Amino acid sequence: MKIEIENAVEPTEAQVAAFLAASDDGPVHMVNLLKFKEKAEYLDGRESDLSGRDAYMLYGGPMAGLVMEAGGELKFSAQPDALLVGSASADWDLVAIMTYPSAQVMVELTLSDAFRDISIHRKAGLAGQLLIPCFASKTVIG
Repeated sequence: MKIEIENAVEPTEAQVAAFLAASDDGPVHMVNLLKFKEKAEYLDGRESDLSGRDAYMLYGGPMAGLVMEAGGELKFSAQPDALLVGSASADWDLVAIMTYPSAQVMVELTLSDAFRDISIHRKAGLAGQLLIPCFASKTVIG
């Protein structure tokens, strides 16, 4: 059986609806698998010598700050080195786990002016990503 993996930059309306429907009032741990563009491409047409990673980091640091101000935290962030088990046709440049106080807080953050102001760098740097929500209330072990 072959599993297809499709990186994307934005969720579909159906994905947002399913995320909110699955959520509860508790924390959500968001696993981020990020793939960067070789060179940043800004939607407003500005010229840039930044790599996709560097452009994304102009978003990532401030976003972590917004999440912490809202009561969340960056749990983990690192560059993956290899797959130990299994295989995938996609590879990622960065893995991060961000914890939000709730799904609602996460959605509210993404609708804020502060997010809108920094997200131009996110879109310029990301080739695609997988976001995997894991709800604290559904923890199986530990």
